[in-house]
Amino acid sequence: MLLKYKKIICVIFSLMLLLLFSKTIFSQKVVPYQEDSFVLKDFKFSDGSMLDSLRLHYYYVGKPHVNKQGQIDNAVLIMHGTGGSGQNFLTENFAGQLFKTGQILDADKYFIILPDGIGHGKSSKPSEGLRMKFPAYTYDDMVDADYLLLTKHLNVQHARLIMGTSMGGMHTWVWAYRYPNFMDALMPLASLPIEIAGRNRILRKMIIDAIKEDPSWNNGNYVQQPATGLKHALDILMIMSSVPLQWQKDAPTKNAAEQFLDKYLINAAKGKDANDMIYQFDASREYNPAPYLQKIKAPLLAINSADDQINPPELKVLDTAILKVSKGRYVLLPITSETRGHGTHSLPKIWGNYLKELLKETER
Repeated sequence: MLLKYKKIICVIFSLMLLLLFSKTIFSQKVVPYQEDSFVLKDFKFSDGSMLDSLRLHYYYVGKPHVNKQGQIDNAVLIMHGTGGSGQNFLTENFAGQLFKTGQILDADKYFIILPDGIGHGKSSKPSEGLRMKFPAYTYDDMVDADYLLLTKHLNVQHARLIMGTSMGGMHTWVWAYRYPNFMDALMPLASLPIEIAGRNRILRKMIIDAIKEDPSWNNGNYVQQPATGLKHALDILMIMSSVPLQWQKDAPTKNAAEQFLDKYLINAAKGKDANDMIYQFDASREYNPAPYLQKIKAPLLAINSADDQINPPELKVLDTAILKVSKGRYVLLPITSETRGHGTHSLPKIWGNYLKELLKETER
């Protein structure tokens, strides 16, 4: 009998720990969210290749609202940057500034969808088995897959807002002309609507070459991650997205600068896969919205930061490109103590008021 009671007590104690652990995990969420996956059967890529089963993972915040016509009318799509995940937006700096009650994208009002793009996060990617035999996806493929996620799986036939950061900003431009009637408003952040060329493409090519030139990469058939190639690739990525003003403040001495670098490399290497990285940086190779800007119908607000080393304002690209967008506007954020170069795209505390204006202007 005593043994029986001991077993019961152990079970109860285990359940209490599980409940406590679950509450702890939930309490760590900046906002309540859920996640799920959608499998696309026989997905055909733009180069003609096909996957029998393409998995798209996504996170979502809030609930869909169905209007009198039976359509979801509060969907917001937000797309992440290269190498990232929809989970990147569930941070205090982003979700904590946008999704809470009374904030600009209040989750009580909006149905916010945060997908992992093809080759990213928990979506299908080369590292899951196909390696370099994985279809060579492009931004068009990634956008088309997200379109199917929304329309076929989530029953979203029209979006209140489509926006994205960095690569996600470029995807926003692609959405704008490939599906011009799909949204009420567009906000690409930290991006340019032109072919990836010049310094941008050179650095991407250097990242790819750094990995492929490591002998241990072995044409993608490595047993362990090609550490030297990945390190060189991450070095280049660090330069690519550098923030000179802030880095000088954060690392004002030789020792501080070297510690800054060491810490970056340790954190940046976590979870990285060499083949996935090659695909991620090469996916932009056919990106070029420039010839299609006049097809864009929805109001579009492009926002870049003056200290963005990837999209430097001296190129004057958006100054002229935005004139071809019938309802387009461009905001260049000045360098301040708050901006973080390319990373400013993930700080709505800085650009949130512009988003608020865009939503107000496009109210129905």
